[in-house]
Amino acid sequence: MKNTPDIENVRLDKWLWAARFFKTRALATDAVGGGKVEVNGSRAKPGKRIGVGAIITLQQGPIRRVIEVHGLSERRGPAKEAIKLYRETEESIAARAAHEEVMKMERLSRPKMLGRPDKKSRRQLRDLVRNPRHDG
Repeated sequence: MKNTPDIENVRLDKWLWAARFFKTRALATDAVGGGKVEVNGSRAKPGKRIGVGAIITLQQGPIRRVIEVHGLSERRGPAKEAIKLYRETEESIAARAAHEEVMKMERLSRPKMLGRPDKKSRRQLRDLVRNPRHDG
């Protein structure tokens, strides 16, 4: 992927795909159209032209990323090149790290299942769901 200086602006959906925030351009278009992407604080359409210096706020599931555009490309290339197209803000990085820590703690607190439950365990689970105050 070449960070070509002769490009002045690029379609938002194309840039998100080239910067590897989405696997396909269609997914990028759907996210922008669904209101999950803001450019410079306002909602944008997939065809919005962005340039270097634009601030993009991107909601991917529970994670909210705030990035600044540092380069433009209309072609998708290797991940090492895609990283050069943007810089994520420190607050965004810290928020993602905090979310990952919460998710890690939640995973550790869940009991591990060793395969499928047997008939007795299924009945106990069913009864627990139907009657949570059951001492069973």
